[in-house]
Amino acid sequence: MATGRGRLLQLHWRSLQAGRGAALRGIAGEAAGPRSCPGVRSPLAGAQKQPARPGQPQEKPPACSVTLESLPSELLLKIFSYLDAITLLGLGCVSRRLYHLSSDNLIWGRIYSAAFPPRRCQWGASSVQKAPVSSEKPPRVGDREAGYWKKEYVGRQIVSVRTSLAQLLKPINPYTGLPVKTKEALRLSGLGWVIRLKETCGKEHLLEHVDLVVNESSVTVVWHSKSWPRLATLDTLELCGVMPVFKGLSRNRPRWHSLIARYSLRVLKDCAPLGADRLVCVFCLQPGLLVGLWKRDEELAFIMAHLHVHELVERSTLGSASTPYEPPSHAPSLDDSPEHGLHGYQLHVDMHSSGVFYLCGTFRNLFTRKEHIADGYVKLVVVHFRNNTEHLPLVGNGGLSWKTDAFGGCIENCSVLDVTLLEETGRPFWCFSSPVCMRPVAVPPDGPSFLGRTYSVDYSDAEGQVRAQLVWIAETEEFFVISLELLLSTAKVNRWFGTRY
Repeated sequence: MATGRGRLLQLHWRSLQAGRGAALRGIAGEAAGPRSCPGVRSPLAGAQKQPARPGQPQEKPPACSVTLESLPSELLLKIFSYLDAITLLGLGCVSRRLYHLSSDNLIWGRIYSAAFPPRRCQWGASSVQKAPVSSEKPPRVGDREAGYWKKEYVGRQIVSVRTSLAQLLKPINPYTGLPVKTKEALRLSGLGWVIRLKETCGKEHLLEHVDLVVNESSVTVVWHSKSWPRLATLDTLELCGVMPVFKGLSRNRPRWHSLIARYSLRVLKDCAPLGADRLVCVFCLQPGLLVGLWKRDEELAFIMAHLHVHELVERSTLGSASTPYEPPSHAPSLDDSPEHGLHGYQLHVDMHSSGVFYLCGTFRNLFTRKEHIADGYVKLVVVHFRNNTEHLPLVGNGGLSWKTDAFGGCIENCSVLDVTLLEETGRPFWCFSSPVCMRPVAVPPDGPSFLGRTYSVDYSDAEGQVRAQLVWIAETEEFFVISLELLLSTAKVNRWFGTRY
């Protein structure tokens, strides 16, 4: 049992220890000061910390955050070296600094070498049976400018996709002269189409297509939206083909844009409508664009683009975002009998709407004579109105169908006309796809008389014209094509054959 003197010594020792600990804590607190982030001066620095009053919220120290931009370049390059090509391309769109860092030649040189390794010579038992030696050498990163291997990799990927498409489109249908596997090529390549609406103030709107119908000789692409920009503010419309840079990627991945056609929307107020129903009024802009406006407020309802399959993949992939694809110059074909005019031509014609065909016909051995050349056109008569055996019926009454998210309808006496004209060697000579309208015409008194009302279908562009006449037979409730003529521009004929008609 401790004596009184021992108890006093214990109490004195404990008091000394407690005082020493308090003093040490105070010194440490003064030395550390208020907690703050590096480089940030706290507003409480140098001031005596006052105890919080009852009910008053205590101040929290400022949070310290680290962003991607604040990291040193050496660390970012190390992180980027573990990323794939698609992620690096996306990082390049964040800022200018990340664009330059994500274009590092060392990183892209490794990606390029892994994707396109140099071919090596393989020797067999005999020195004669050896594989061809490639002149391709491993990439030397230090000898190239910044971003070189990134551009090389993306370019090789684009060429690879285009080469596979060209191989897929080689088989040709002998009846139409068009590729057989167009639908398969569109599906495998991920090829699509967008429209870019430009306002007069410079603002742009990019819209993806919402519907797509692939026919034998044409493709119909549809756009409709609940929030179209006002028509009065729009200046131009650009139709572009879009294709993923890398195979098998979704729409939000890097894509290549190819301008197909550019249209002026300001001319709509001066154009005559192609047709109308109770809800919309439609206008046709060449080549092959159908614009639907709501009758109530004269604003955009839908847009349809009708694209002929001939060279469609080339036009949708080989152009740029600002320049359309220019086909290679045509070498004139030798016309062995220019004194006899054109002969041996073949025509494939379709009239359809939304996958429903009203007419589908092929006409062979079309010809013309020199006396049929007049007013700058060469005439090819396909259906003679005096020959009843050549007259063709239409399946159904025709009509151009349309639909949006909320409404739909059908424009009477309108349809889409696809024309594919092959010259004597089987190559496409004149191809187009465009909306047309059957308009009633008055038959002259000295002209042929038919049992029903007569309609005409007319189409014209820089390369030729189409003139057709149809008769409505009320007893059978069907249309008959009683006349069909093609007028080919002599300028196009002379360029094709190197002649002077």
